[in-house]
Amino acid sequence: MSATTPAWDPAQYLRHAGHRTRPFTDLLARVPELPRHPACIADLGCGAGNVTALLTARWPTARVTGYDNSPEMLARARTDHAGTGLGFAHADVRTWLPGEPCDLIVSNATLQWVPGHADRFGDWVDGLTPGGTLAFQVPGNFDAPSHTLLRELAASPPWSARLSGVLRHEEAVLRPETYLERLTALGCATDAWETTYVHLLAGEHPVLDWVRGTALRPVLTALADDPDAREAFVADYRAALRAAYPAGPHGTPFPFRRVFAVAVKEA
Repeated sequence: MSATTPAWDPAQYLRHAGHRTRPFTDLLARVPELPRHPACIADLGCGAGNVTALLTARWPTARVTGYDNSPEMLARARTDHAGTGLGFAHADVRTWLPGEPCDLIVSNATLQWVPGHADRFGDWVDGLTPGGTLAFQVPGNFDAPSHTLLRELAASPPWSARLSGVLRHEEAVLRPETYLERLTALGCATDAWETTYVHLLAGEHPVLDWVRGTALRPVLTALADDPDAREAFVADYRAALRAAYPAGPHGTPFPFRRVFAVAVKEA
């Protein structure tokens, strides 16, 4: 496994499942009725399958397959959702193509890990049935302290030599206007927007606990062979996060911007 391919911890990721699920439910609320019943649905970057299950709640008769490249996440998904009818398969979103026409291709907080992901839109729209939908949401907080402090620390001595190229940059996702332009140019009726959620987190170091499940994973993976260095890095990052996100009387407010797009292929 390369340093830039993070090892995932499903249990850590699911610690904040309630907050992480809300953007997906907001995304699904804007997806129109699908053209076929039973529908064929693909969930790209399904992770532990907790949001994949919400697809069958909306479309009970659909054939739903979650795709991910993490063996750990797929194992958790198959265990947690055994006997539900959900399917899970290994796939790399960078090269994935639907094996049959899909009525919905959906992705939740995954495309930010895929450089040039907007270049895949044409292939995915081609893989939709007429009237089908491509819908996704991505975190748009790469200029927030949680990420800028992480990049600054990784670029400083003594970490720069070991962590060069490990982290995603601030252009990992595009503006809503750009997604709108790219998807409309493919002949889709497109709705794009952004929302900033303010999560109230509990615990002594809640923002660190949050990023341990996502943004910090590449660093933890790169330093996995040196526990002392990993702990030293985390200690410095923990202190910076505590200063940037002070606790209030009811918890720690954690603003989190997300970008959404729902594109419906011409029927």
